[in-house]
This record gives sequence, structure tokens and C-alpha cells, in this order.
Amino acid sequence: MIYLDLLLGFLRVGCFAFGGAYGAIPLIRDVVLSYGWMDDDALAYMIAVSESTPGPIMVNLATYVGSSQAGLPGAILATLAVVLPSFIVILLITAALKNLLKHRFVQAALRGVKPCIIGIILATGAYMVIHNCMAAQEGVFTGLLLDWQAVGITAVLLAVCPLFRAVKKRSLSPVSLIFISACLGVLVYGA
Repeated sequence: MIYLDLLLGFLRVGCFAFGGAYGAIPLIRDVVLSYGWMDDDALAYMIAVSESTPGPIMVNLATYVGSSQAGLPGAILATLAVVLPSFIVILLITAALKNLLKHRFVQAALRGVKPCIIGIILATGAYMVIHNCMAAQEGVFTGLLLDWQAVGITAVLLAVCPLFRAVKKRSLSPVSLIFISACLGVLVYGA
């Protein structure tokens, strides 16, 4: 019976939780309290823990509640129940999008969005560089300080990308770039 309760309760959360994690908290609270799986204090504590751990709050809470109520099978069932509705919706959107991508207006719209995305990423990068390089003393701007080690890592990455493309005849994957950056960061900053 607990397995059915976990399945139905977290399917309800997965189906009707809109507006992100914080929008889902009232629904999670309603489900968890109505089944008597936790009291208000324990739920508040678990929300805080779920916020501080990697992953979506809904998934973290579902996994914890399922585990506390029915062990590993309960954790798996509750987690699957909370993500299943979103998974199905994404599959349906992907199937529809595959057909929509053939239309020239959709392709034109996506080509129009690319420069916007590039601009957003560059603006975020520029903000981070400017924000992290500003030297302030007691709230007064005193100049820009460059982290020359970070500049060096960036230069290495900028050199590695075209070199890799010339040798392998394909682009370096983002995961590989992150891994190389992490290794360079350990070498430069860890030493």
C-alpha cells in the first residue's frame, strides 16, 4: 500500500508542479502532510537540505521521502513518479519539435535567436570578468586587477581548441574543455 501511496502522491506532484521548485513546495507540502509522511518541521528541514544538495528540490525530496517510508524501492518509485510526467512531456515536445524544425519559419526563428544567446553568454562572461577584476577599497573603485593565471588558462584553452580541430578534424567537446580547465586550475591554483 505504501508503494501505491508513494506512486500516486509523487505523480500528483510531478503532474501539477509548475513554476519551478519553489512553486512546487506547497504541492509537495500538501502531499507529504496529507499522507502523514512528515510533519511541518521535518519538511522545512528537508527543504533546506534539498536546496543545498545538487539536483532539483522535487527529486531530492521525493527520493528522501520514498527512502524514509519504504527504503530503496520506495526512493526509486517516488523519484520515478515525480520525474515521469516531465519526462513524457519532454518526449512529446521533442517529437513535435522534430517535425517543426523542417519548417522554414521555425528555422528562421532559431537562427534569429542564436545571436541573442551568444550575446547573453558574452554579457555574462563580461560581467563576471569585470566584477571579479574590480579592486575596491572601502567601496571606492581603485582600478582593475587582472588574474593573470586565469588569463593564462584562457589563452591555453583558446590555443587548444583550433589545434584540436586541426589535428582531429572535429571540435573539442564542452565536457573535454571543462575537464582541461579543471586540470589547469588544479595545476595553476593548487600549486
